[in-house]
Amino acid sequence: MSETPDASSQPVSADPVLFEMIGAHIALVTLNRPEKRNAINAAIANALEAIVRRTESDPDVRVVILTASDNRVFCAGADLGEVAAGRGAAINTPAGWFAGFVYAARTKPWIAAVEGMALAGGCEICLACEMIVAGENASFGVPEVKRGLLAGAGGLHRIINVLPRNIANEMVATGEPIPATTAERFGMINRLVPAGEALAAARGLAEVIAANAPLSVQLSLAAMKASAGQPDGAGRAVVDERFAILRKSHDFEEGPRAFVEKRAPVWTGR
Repeated sequence: MSETPDASSQPVSADPVLFEMIGAHIALVTLNRPEKRNAINAAIANALEAIVRRTESDPDVRVVILTASDNRVFCAGADLGEVAAGRGAAINTPAGWFAGFVYAARTKPWIAAVEGMALAGGCEICLACEMIVAGENASFGVPEVKRGLLAGAGGLHRIINVLPRNIANEMVATGEPIPATTAERFGMINRLVPAGEALAAARGLAEVIAANAPLSVQLSLAAMKASAGQPDGAGRAVVDERFAILRKSHDFEEGPRAFVEKRAPVWTGR
């Protein structure tokens, strides 16, 4: 049984997922079910799926930070109580699958700001994000083998791409978590910061990204994802396809023009 967080650490809202804009073009999404260690139930899954749609359709949003309301637990994965009660299917949505998120079609970068434990589906949510910032108290694990399960929400095929083979094999086969220091050493996380500072560091990273041409960021990330593991020729074709889209945009002309005119560019995302 998980402990109840101090009242001072809990947001006033009872909504399972919180959404707010925290600066120019940066959205903050907060998992807010601390009494259940932010375990994923139908309410969180449906809310996250709706937020993905919202951020994708809002041109003012360029970067999204995903965090949690309890600094001791980012997310403990699926709510096994819901699964045991026969409601397990509801934690998957048609568009995003687990948590309404791990397989969601997204173009905008998400940064996971992690404090405390990110376990099972919680770790898989982090792996689905484009970047991870973690406090020194964070840990990441896929303990599904301890329950006769497997990390089927993206964990197995993503973790082998972000960690060295033998480290990933040990992590999956033992079910034991790795500390954030280990995750940082092997390149799983982008920033390792003192405990309690993950959100601030993630915001700093988001501000740098948000200052760039949004369409350039989105198409660059899309090209990298689509070309991963491809031979050089196929990868070049993927990049050329995205570049052709970018060349037709306002921002493609705005960047060089602003440079010549010695002013800050005004990006439109078009």
